[in-house]
Amino acid sequence: MSCPSHATAPHTTTDIPEVRVNGTLIAADDIAREVQYHPAQSPEEGLRKAAEALVIRTLLLQQAEEKCQTSDDATEEARISTLLEQQAPAVVPGEEECRRYFDSHEERFRSPDLLEVSHILIAADPTDEPAFQQAQQSAEALLAQLQQAPGQFAALAKQFSACPSRETGGNLGQLTRGQTTPEFERQVFALNEGLAPKPIESRYGVHVVLVARKINGLPLPYEQVSEQVAAYLAEIRQRLAISRYIHQLIDEADIEGIEMGEALIQ
Repeated sequence: MSCPSHATAPHTTTDIPEVRVNGTLIAADDIAREVQYHPAQSPEEGLRKAAEALVIRTLLLQQAEEKCQTSDDATEEARISTLLEQQAPAVVPGEEECRRYFDSHEERFRSPDLLEVSHILIAADPTDEPAFQQAQQSAEALLAQLQQAPGQFAALAKQFSACPSRETGGNLGQLTRGQTTPEFERQVFALNEGLAPKPIESRYGVHVVLVARKINGLPLPYEQVSEQVAAYLAEIRQRLAISRYIHQLIDEADIEGIEMGEALIQ
């Protein structure tokens, strides 16, 4: 569900200053179209972010044209990717570095938590306040009933739930992180075994939740995650290398119409 709170107002081309990168003009229409991909607190901020993104893209394409041999039909994304592979390659960290990182962050390397969950969904659109309040009241009434007679969960799920899982008594099976919506997951994985003490809200409505079983993840040995550690550290290194490379290009370029990282020149 999209949130309009940070949406930027549309711009006319007369609002947009002329931006050039090493003599290449970035069209005002292109900047105006790019704004939609850069949520911001104000139209001016969105415009600045869009212009900066296109300046960087233009710089990278200019460098790719100069330094990379690619086929004529290669996409712009492929040309940029080839350039960055050459100029900011991923460096695989050594064993000692990987082991040191693992020893300092062992809590990050665990087997996934596992929950066996059942629920009763009272469907309602969160943007429809009266309907959502009614769903909350219905869920609270079901919860009160289940607190007195927990054995009725499957029957009540079959009778009242708006989820297809009602056909299996509300059973969602075994869940690990990443299998459900973020807002539902965040609340469910914080629960202990048993009937949740209060209904859980999500983008689909209000849920009465029963955690039948909870198995917390266990620490994993270094040997089992060594490749994961190495890949993570290599990715971090490459991001830093790309950032340094882009800053170098900006420092060496002739950029008119915008101060990179600052407000647009009017």
